[in-house]
Amino acid sequence: MSNEEKLLGYLKKVTLELHETKQRLRDVESAGSDPVVVVGMGCRFPGGVASPEDLWRLLADGVDAMGAFPTDRGWEGGSGVGGFVDGMADFDAGLFGISPREALAMDPQQRLLLEVVWESLERAGIAPLSLRGLPVGVFAGTNGQDYPTAMALAGESMEGYASTGSSGSVLSGRVSYTLGLEGPAVTVDTACSSSLVAMHLAAQSLRAGECDLALAGGVTVMSTPGAFVEFDKQGGLAGDGRCKAFSDDADGT
Repeated sequence: MSNEEKLLGYLKKVTLELHETKQRLRDVESAGSDPVVVVGMGCRFPGGVASPEDLWRLLADGVDAMGAFPTDRGWEGGSGVGGFVDGMADFDAGLFGISPREALAMDPQQRLLLEVVWESLERAGIAPLSLRGLPVGVFAGTNGQDYPTAMALAGESMEGYASTGSSGSVLSGRVSYTLGLEGPAVTVDTACSSSLVAMHLAAQSLRAGECDLALAGGVTVMSTPGAFVEFDKQGGLAGDGRCKAFSDDADGT
């Protein structure tokens, strides 16, 4: 091989390495300017968890958050075990400019999402009503709505508010409307992955410049024991009421 061929080969190699280095530099610079930053959180979970601090303590102490069927939802009988959030009948409708009649017709999932969104913004040092008219997105994960069934069984009328009170699409729209937000309002139902998918879509929306701030998360409140009944008929309920995901001892949900 002549010196000229060696030089040409060397130049090709150096040029390729230079292109690769420039690409790595662009990747690093891009990662450094990623617009996705978590500025506030709020939550409700079984076991009396009402804040991220409560959740941390529950996890750190290894507390079992599973419990008996709730007594404040009108469920008859049943000796099952599950993860239930307390106080689902509690809601400060006046804070959100909602009448008592409309609040009664609202799926508890809508009420809970409104409350936790408000708390999350306050924890971030953001006055919720200061976002009116701004490009703020709402991405909410859900997994079904059974509240109309509970209302019908209780003999309660939802006339005038049935569609908005029980619709999954209104879950995200309710937050946007109440706070006057003008970004995307998206409700996601991909079953157990709904909240994760909602957060993924929120991150994509931020990176695409569709919104300047995104509210992302999920909510599930069982208004009837219907899911337990169906899983029981399928033989899909764990004997002790615990999922034991990824364990060799897993025997149901």
